Amino acid sequence: MDETELAVPKKSVAREYLESIVVAVILALFIRTFAVQAFKIPTGSMETNLLIGDHLLVNKLVYSPSFAPLEAALLGKKQIRRGHIVVFKFPEDPSRDFIKRVIGLPGETVEMRDKQILIDGQPIEEPYAHFLEPPLRHDDLEYGLRGDSTRDNWGPKTVPEGQLFVLGDNRDNSRDSRSWGFLPVDQVKGRALLVYWSYPASREEYQHTGTLQWMRDTAVALWNTNWKRSFHLIR
Repeated sequence: MDETELAVPKKSVAREYLESIVVAVILALFIRTFAVQAFKIPTGSMETNLLIGDHLLVNKLVYSPSFAPLEAALLGKKQIRRGHIVVFKFPEDPSRDFIKRVIGLPGETVEMRDKQILIDGQPIEEPYAHFLEPPLRHDDLEYGLRGDSTRDNWGPKTVPEGQLFVLGDNRDNSRDSRSWGFLPVDQVKGRALLVYWSYPASREEYQHTGTLQWMRDTAVALWNTNWKRSFHLIR
């Protein structure tokens, strides 16, 4: 019986490099689209847990549908739970990504009373919550009159099926479900995993577009990198 020997075509060095680059790009696009994506924090709404200048990796697989128990176990897939920090498409402008903490789950009744969160009428512990000011006293003349009264008091409202109630950890400086409503679950992109790089940036740095300004900002960032936050797990 004749045997057919497969011929291995010879490749030029340039072609080998090109194929390697194409494979690397395809792999990077696959990982970015389906597995892990990088984001950066431009505002202080999640302080003091996430700071302006933190660069994050977000696990995009953790909440994806599972087709077999083994797949879910191997990839560490989970249901969205209270306390998870999630990245999502902003419901009012899906081209923008927001990051907040899940507080209320579908079917739960959420209320904020003098900055205290109650779930189904019961207060919950929130060691991650940060406040810039104490709640207004009930005998304060401004109580119930300030335009930002929903900052301290909200609800009670029941979270609809397929939606979430999310808040920033920096409760007095966060635009979240208290102002724009509940978050549809299908807008969640993934769970924040870790900080891989951090430097003390300002909001203005994220608005710079010129090449020279970008080079300057990069040099400053490398010099001022907060190495202690590198590979910091997000809780």
